[in-house]
Amino acid sequence: MIVDAHHHLWRIDDGYRWLDEPDLAPIRRSFLPADLQPELSAAGVDRTILVEGGRCDTAEAAVLLGYGSSTAAIGGVVAWADPADPALADTIARYRQLPGGGLLVGVRPQLQGEADPEYLDRPQVRRGLRTVAEAGLAFDVVVRVDQLGAVARAARAVPELGFVLDHLGKPRIRDGAAGLAEWAGPVAELAALPNVTAKLSGLVTEADRNRWRVADLRPFVGAAVELFGPERLMFGSDWPVCRLAADYGAVLSAVAEALPPLSPQERAAVFGDTAARTYRLGP
Repeated sequence: MIVDAHHHLWRIDDGYRWLDEPDLAPIRRSFLPADLQPELSAAGVDRTILVEGGRCDTAEAAVLLGYGSSTAAIGGVVAWADPADPALADTIARYRQLPGGGLLVGVRPQLQGEADPEYLDRPQVRRGLRTVAEAGLAFDVVVRVDQLGAVARAARAVPELGFVLDHLGKPRIRDGAAGLAEWAGPVAELAALPNVTAKLSGLVTEADRNRWRVADLRPFVGAAVELFGPERLMFGSDWPVCRLAADYGAVLSAVAEALPPLSPQERAAVFGDTAARTYRLGP
């Protein structure tokens, strides 16, 4: 079974203001389940995790869970939530009462948009992280490299919570060795914590979008395998954002080619088993 642990869906008229940036014109349109299914079929992907798309409001959860309830391939939904919200437990409870609410497997705020790299150190945020853990959900983190230290401190402080590092922490792949050196130390600190998993996702868009090669990804993927091990890594397409640099099939092929030699069991972990365990996917 192949699991895509990270993709998005959105309706362009639903308030995704970040898509107004000029360089995002190729993906400034709606992407719906009917657009996704042919991509999954062509790539041989069996299950997916649908992740919030930067709308940053609770109303999006109803839409995404609705997609999940009507789309067999969607095995779980990671919805937006504010970890500093005192009513976070109530928000999660409301999500679970929505149609498709049983598919809620995690929450994700847009941490990369926080100017303060130590945002996760705030007491009210730490309380929110414990609320997520008590709800039995994963906590996806989309962060910049300068925020990785705070993620490590939070994961150490809340060991009962499963942290999922999206896009390997967004290393500057386009900068080659300099990007690798900047990222390697902070991500190693995070990878040392057993309650952290990571996604091999979003890599082609952190490389040079127009001229990337698999060789550009390989040092970062190899380091991730060494630090996390295959049992704590999972493939994610980041579709349709990946379309800024490559189509769905090319992203899947690139990740497969960038991996170092692995046993069949280790490859199965990266392409399905880790995601199924992390997000507690059913049969």
